[in-house]
Amino acid sequence: MNTTIRPLGEQDLKEADTVFRLSFGTFLGLSDPRSFYGDTDYISTRYRADPSLSLAAEVNGKFAGSNFIANWGSVGIFGPLTVHPDLWDKGVAKHLLDKTMEIFEKLNTKHVGLFTFSHSPKHIHLYQRYDFWPRFLTAIMSKPVNPNSIMKKRKGLISWTKYSDLQKEQRSEGLAKCYSLTDSIYPGLDLKIEILSVTNQKLGDTILLTDNKNDKFAGVAICHCGPRTEAGSNTCYVKFGLASGNGSQSASANFDSLLESCEHFAASKGLSKLVAGVNIGNLGAYRKMISQGFKTEFQGILMTKNSDPGYHKEDVYAIDDWR
Repeated sequence: MNTTIRPLGEQDLKEADTVFRLSFGTFLGLSDPRSFYGDTDYISTRYRADPSLSLAAEVNGKFAGSNFIANWGSVGIFGPLTVHPDLWDKGVAKHLLDKTMEIFEKLNTKHVGLFTFSHSPKHIHLYQRYDFWPRFLTAIMSKPVNPNSIMKKRKGLISWTKYSDLQKEQRSEGLAKCYSLTDSIYPGLDLKIEILSVTNQKLGDTILLTDNKNDKFAGVAICHCGPRTEAGSNTCYVKFGLASGNGSQSASANFDSLLESCEHFAASKGLSKLVAGVNIGNLGAYRKMISQGFKTEFQGILMTKNSDPGYHKEDVYAIDDWR
């Protein structure tokens, strides 16, 4: 076998999507593997977020698999890494991982990790060979959206708006405020690429929770909405969310407000389901989501380089599904 790794191109997206669905659908034993994840789009959306961080594998000149890197400043995530089932156990994934690790070194990424199947020793063993170690479970949770959802009034002056509502001249300042928020839980954590990707591709919107007393952001939630996004039909999917404390309210209270604003946003879009993934290392956030009616649909395991906990700590109120 002659395996080569090259940049993924626009011309590869259809085949990459097919291999993605076929790979996961086959592993999970679906009767129709290609139906995996329905009308979601995990391939072109991630490619277009930053084409330079998307990889293709070829075996003997034919497309064999792909991998995608998310650059969150000092934090880096990769996946979905998929290989055509006909080529499983032939070293293709290792070639993709070798190149992926090279890219993280060039980016000087401090905290690197992935989400994988918690029930698959094969997957966990592969990533352990690259010094990734299992940590806490990540629960993919959901709740029905109340079409009459309203945000409760709490002590303090907390309101929310959307990134799309900001005037063009306000958007740079908005991104800077988001960075100030994310940097506070892990130095250098930056979701700018994700926010701009959602905006530029029209995948949904970013919710901005504001403390009106000091004009700082108390929370942020990056949401995908509907088909041909990472959400799927009738769904609002929170890809990343974070709430912090301010002078008048705790991070816990602001996280309540952030979840309520996400539901209110989903209701305004006519969506019936709200989905968010939370790592149980962020135990306070996990408990809050249960208290607000979220239930776990399935679980995976978070694996990080050198078993670094990063910002997955009990008192950090974060939503981050690393699928």
